[in-house]
Amino acid sequence: MIAVIKTGGKQYLVSPGKKIKVEKLDAEKGSKINFKEVLLFEDEKENLILGTPYIEGVSVIGEVIEEGRGEKKTIFKYKPKKRYKVKRGHRQPYTEVEIKEIKNKK
Repeated sequence: MIAVIKTGGKQYLVSPGKKIKVEKLDAEKGSKINFKEVLLFEDEKENLILGTPYIEGVSVIGEVIEEGRGEKKTIFKYKPKKRYKVKRGHRQPYTEVEIKEIKNKK
């Protein structure tokens, strides 16, 4: 069973047991999350369902494993002959989710 879900403006291909890092969600460690924006679903019999844009009756349930911050990105701006240099860094927060099950109500 596989599905494509949308969260945080991105799309993820998921299956039960898979761990994914998504944009930071307001959820505590160990809590369950229900992803209702499912774009594609394929069951064990290889029946493929495409959403327009989402599939009704299909949801993906995951459990929050941890929250953290990604690796550091360095931003460096420079203008020659103008004495302009700016160096900044950024670490994007994320939530790691383990997919527990994909429910199909149909």
